[in-house]
Amino acid sequence: MERAVLASVRRLRCAPTVLAVVLAGVLGGSCWAASATVHPDQWPRATWPLPSDAALEQRVAALMAKMSVEEKVGQLIQADILSVTPDDVRHYHLGAILAGGNSKPKGALTATVAQWQALSESFYRAAMEPQPGHAAIPLLFGIDAVHGHNNAVGATLFPQNSALGATNDPELIRQIGAATAAEVRATGINWSFAPTLAVPQDVRWGRSYEGYSQDPRRVAEYAGAMVEGLQGKVGTPQFLDGEHVVASAKHFLGDGGTVNGKDQGDAQISEAALRDVHAAGYPPAIDAGVQTVMASFSSWNGQKMHGNHALLTDVLKQRMDFQGFVVGDWNAHGQIAGCSNDDCPASFNAGMDMLMAPDSWRGLYEHTLAEVNAGTIPMSRLDDAVARILRVKFRAGLFEAGAPSTQPIVRHAGDVVGSPAHRAIARRAVRESLVLLKNNHGVLPLDPRKHILVAGDSADSVPRQSGGWTLNWQGTGLKSSDFPGAQTIGAGIVEQVTAAGGHAEIEAEGHYTRKPDVAVVVFGEDPYAEFQGDLPNLLYRPGDDHDLALIRRLRAEGIPVVAVFLSGRPLWMNREINAADAFVAGWLPGSEGGGVADVLLRTRDGRVANDFHGTLAYAWPSTAVVGQGRPQFALGYGLRYTDHASLPPLPENSGIHGEQIPVGNYLERGKPVHGYVFTLVGAQGHGVPADVSRASTPDGGLSMSGLDFKAQEDARQFSWRDAGGELAVNAHAPLDLDRETNGDVLLVTTLRVDALPAQDAWIGMGCGTGCQGRVAVGKQLATLGVGSWVRVGVPLKCFRAAGADMHRIEQPFTLGAGKGSTLAIARVALGTETDQVIECAK
Repeated sequence: MERAVLASVRRLRCAPTVLAVVLAGVLGGSCWAASATVHPDQWPRATWPLPSDAALEQRVAALMAKMSVEEKVGQLIQADILSVTPDDVRHYHLGAILAGGNSKPKGALTATVAQWQALSESFYRAAMEPQPGHAAIPLLFGIDAVHGHNNAVGATLFPQNSALGATNDPELIRQIGAATAAEVRATGINWSFAPTLAVPQDVRWGRSYEGYSQDPRRVAEYAGAMVEGLQGKVGTPQFLDGEHVVASAKHFLGDGGTVNGKDQGDAQISEAALRDVHAAGYPPAIDAGVQTVMASFSSWNGQKMHGNHALLTDVLKQRMDFQGFVVGDWNAHGQIAGCSNDDCPASFNAGMDMLMAPDSWRGLYEHTLAEVNAGTIPMSRLDDAVARILRVKFRAGLFEAGAPSTQPIVRHAGDVVGSPAHRAIARRAVRESLVLLKNNHGVLPLDPRKHILVAGDSADSVPRQSGGWTLNWQGTGLKSSDFPGAQTIGAGIVEQVTAAGGHAEIEAEGHYTRKPDVAVVVFGEDPYAEFQGDLPNLLYRPGDDHDLALIRRLRAEGIPVVAVFLSGRPLWMNREINAADAFVAGWLPGSEGGGVADVLLRTRDGRVANDFHGTLAYAWPSTAVVGQGRPQFALGYGLRYTDHASLPPLPENSGIHGEQIPVGNYLERGKPVHGYVFTLVGAQGHGVPADVSRASTPDGGLSMSGLDFKAQEDARQFSWRDAGGELAVNAHAPLDLDRETNGDVLLVTTLRVDALPAQDAWIGMGCGTGCQGRVAVGKQLATLGVGSWVRVGVPLKCFRAAGADMHRIEQPFTLGAGKGSTLAIARVALGTETDQVIECAK
């Protein structure tokens, strides 16, 4: 395998890659001409493990003979629970539904096991309701159970995949898959969108933590194990039984190889690299009988995967003998040239069998039906897709399973979801995933009989130790009390220290009344998911050194410091590593924070019960510039307690120069960020710069002054003496915000209403001359009260619906208000955390 990988690396474009550094020991390879030509005969074969089944084929054929074209088309459509009702399923005979990351029963922010059970019950009964002339077909209900059943309150949350890669333990992966499957089925849901088989080569990608490793060998080792855990092992009675789910290998193909790690971007790599690196996990997954494969948002050398016939059909279905069905990702088909979210025959003709159309399903159904009837989508292609979907439903026993309320695992969900046995597996995974990067002077393991301070903003936070895809899409806006049965890292340390007769206290800022013998500082990335986590470089919290300052302060006070860094990926941390006596890569451990204490602490009688086990599944960078220099810590690095060598000081030059602003930020502290121009525009269209603390339009109708929010003049107050004036943030080059719009991203404005007499304010986006989208916000702002700072979010979809072309946004923020209005603004940025969400106009 390594020889094949190295050959691929040498054919990569003229650019340094992580894989090249790790496996080839060079910064790249020879140049090659970009091409999307596929040679299927050069791709690996897989072995579909299920024997031919004449009885199954007869059932599929008999059912299809009873189905109308309308019913067949319905099987190809997957709708989100926030945009579809049981009545819709009953009428359109849809094949599947899903619950997206922010989609919960009845639109709730979080959902309990009972709420998921009630929802699945209602949709099941709608799909199976007897109707004259219609054969009832059960639904597939899909959900992103990517580190446990992470959408259900009280479920076991396993470490994220980048942490699991460090365990090098395929059997553990199999156990995690089985536990996850049981908890999902206990809520009445039968399909998990997992495992992720991406092989991330640039950890600036916001989905890097969903990949097990940058090493294709590790991903290949895990692929079959997780599939067998989720589905059960082919040939055993447990395969797709009532305690397992349908799995989905994703995202086919190359999502971890895009240029600059851009989510939904373009993998500009050779066919050999695509095959040997990024496809490494798919043959083992198919060998294990994975029933579905999810196509990627991304492109390969300019061609979107949802429209790539050569890869979807010639390679995946024919060469690799995949006999399940291929499902799309969230409206990803709409990114194919000539397609829209509600119309894409090219995707079906390329080999997609089911399209995920969360909020566009109705239009997609109608257009697809018309295109089948017109022959644009051949009847043979329709029948092949439907047959593939029905085979999966029959294999999974959905026709015999009955309503969720009748299934034993659902009826005994209280003994399954968050069970002690599952939490024990998760805690073991936490122990095995921790990677020790530094342990100078043998500060670890810690004596639990001592006085230990646990500090840092992640010391006592289940949300921060769990990351994205946790109770909601981004994993934000949550508190530890939202996770019954979970334990924070700090609580785990306090519990064990107290039991051993020592003393431990948790204080995030590192303050103490009695000087501790040692401090454990737990800190790390804020939760994120998908493109919201994309980075321009590998800097950690650029411009915010409060974690580093905390470590240095404690050290200066003569307190040894153990740093536990929580992140979804390796980042440039040389300063923090130098500042601490010991440094642990804790990844995103999930709900069982006590697993960290199991490793950091000795037993009461002084023994080491759990040594460090984990080794890096991702190389750790020596600078914040991707591909610059050799790794600081190579793939496979990880210390044990028996390793006594001290780590010498590391270079503290990041390689990055200038102020670093997070992507998607437009105004910070009342000022435009680098790359944007802020202006006040009068009623006559004349503008003046607003990058100062005080300004007014030439007509005097709109004025601006500095205002203190959290610091001196870190906000701006705007007053409208007359109507017609507006604020505008202009980009130096048009922005493509289509992928953010396709998700649940909002334009979030941190503002204060001081006066709004006419309630006629609006927020907008501009896309060139005569192109804009404005959303009325006045009435909702008026309900917030005067004088209070709030974060107001407008879904990007609202701007698109109001006429904005989200592919070419020139003004990512505009705002206007009526005469006599006064508003203050501190920050404008893309995000998902808000205090108030503005609804789109009906």
